[in-house]
Amino acid sequence: MSEAVQSSPLTEREFKGYQRLVYREAGIWLSPAKKALLVGRVARRLRELGRLSLGAYLRRVEEDEAERLRLLEALCTHETHFFREPRHFELLEREVLPRWRARGDTGSGEGRRVRVWSAGCSTGEEPFSLAMVLRHHLPAAEGWDIQILATDLSTCVLERARQALWPVEKAEEIPKHYLRAYMLRGVGSQEGRMKAGPELRALVRFQRVNLNDDDGMVGRFDLVFCRNVLIYFDAASRARAVERLLGHLSPHGLLFLGHAESLSGQGWQVRTVMPTVYAPRLPAGEVARRG
Repeated sequence: MSEAVQSSPLTEREFKGYQRLVYREAGIWLSPAKKALLVGRVARRLRELGRLSLGAYLRRVEEDEAERLRLLEALCTHETHFFREPRHFELLEREVLPRWRARGDTGSGEGRRVRVWSAGCSTGEEPFSLAMVLRHHLPAAEGWDIQILATDLSTCVLERARQALWPVEKAEEIPKHYLRAYMLRGVGSQEGRMKAGPELRALVRFQRVNLNDDDGMVGRFDLVFCRNVLIYFDAASRARAVERLLGHLSPHGLLFLGHAESLSGQGWQVRTVMPTVYAPRLPAGEVARRG
């Protein structure tokens, strides 16, 4: 029998099936209040498939890995901005990067190596905001080696981020001195768009990472940005994600969360640098060298 059947209301049993699948695959818990969001987000795909019913689509995504990924991408919110949550960038510019630069001026080449992870990078505004700030304060001409890893669950938004291309209206979010130094205005067929210059694009690489899976990543990062991602997780999946983030954080690094996220009072071995910014708690008597 063909599965191209007329759409029907989502039953409670079917919704629980979607709940289990999305939680298992992404650590995202769909509360009953999210039933309407689920239906709305997959409606377009159902029409593309010939008005497949929600129940039939659930059976399909259980068996089809590519379709399962499409479902997860449809459910994720990808809204983001350049220089979102300005206090974080002010902390970097006023306190963190001047200290790093001072140490780099007196230390070895290893002291001029910086690694950054932008987790949940969406369409790239966050990692490229970081690239502008870091490149401005830590110039290549002085031997600074900067690498930014940008990751997301969605391959679709990662491809858009990799293009480093945005509507020119986004320029309003970028401080003027960074805009002039690092962004290119499109002409001809690219009119109405702007693109990150080659100096920035060389700093950022992209990778699909699911924070609730064994990501296979190695190494530590001096800065980890994971903002407005943990709010989609329940307590158990949030704990797994935080453990992974802290596991990849340098002993002297900084973890940046979103404005509605916190690690305070939850037993993590971190100290609060400022609200939503955390550093690993160091052994007594040890002074942080970075961050």
